[in-house]
Amino acid sequence: MAITPGITAPAPTQSLSQRLNWLRAGVLGANDGIVSTAGLVFGVAGATTDTVALLIAGLAGMVAGALSMAGGEYVSVSSQKDSELAALRQQEHELATDPHGKLHQLAEHYAERGLSRELAVQVATELSQHAALDAHAQVFLNLDADEQVSPWVAARASLVAFLAGSVIPLVVIVATPLDVRLPLTVAAVLGALLITGFVSARLGGARTAPAMIRNVVVGSLAMGLTYLVGFLVGQQL
Repeated sequence: MAITPGITAPAPTQSLSQRLNWLRAGVLGANDGIVSTAGLVFGVAGATTDTVALLIAGLAGMVAGALSMAGGEYVSVSSQKDSELAALRQQEHELATDPHGKLHQLAEHYAERGLSRELAVQVATELSQHAALDAHAQVFLNLDADEQVSPWVAARASLVAFLAGSVIPLVVIVATPLDVRLPLTVAAVLGALLITGFVSARLGGARTAPAMIRNVVVGSLAMGLTYLVGFLVGQQL
């Protein structure tokens, strides 16, 4: 029965996939923090050179953005978790009311994947005897019956990632001399966006150059357009 461990292997693979998804979400959260906060402080910088005003606006935007990201992630993942639990309850009900039918369904799955009919039935029987719900959840739902997504973990990750990204443009623009404030902030923001673009592309298995270029273009537009808006408004004050 050396084949049984090979059949149950998807559980660790899925856990790795979930960890990569959280990491990717963290990188994207940091990216959002960089772009949105940079756009905000550049908009204010277009209207005024007052460092206190920049700090207040940046802090307000950073906190509001982080809470919005965390709240949105919590609601989204809570909905996902509710759906997963409902699907697991349905599988559990079917196993309780029609165990033979579910055993046949599982055996058919392995037979369709290339196992002989006898071996497919043997594998399905052994899996069902030890952890029927887990076997069916992995095969038909791509879920781990004992491991659901956590809304609180997702919300905390988004909160921390957004705050971490926001710190970069905020600190640079309020802590540097007025005459070099904007170019240094642009350099810091674009450098950070190159890094997040590279990391997100690598995590997704995509080409790094397009992702990095997109990040730079989006960040540049955000800073340039909001600075223009702030400048035009500042001229009317």
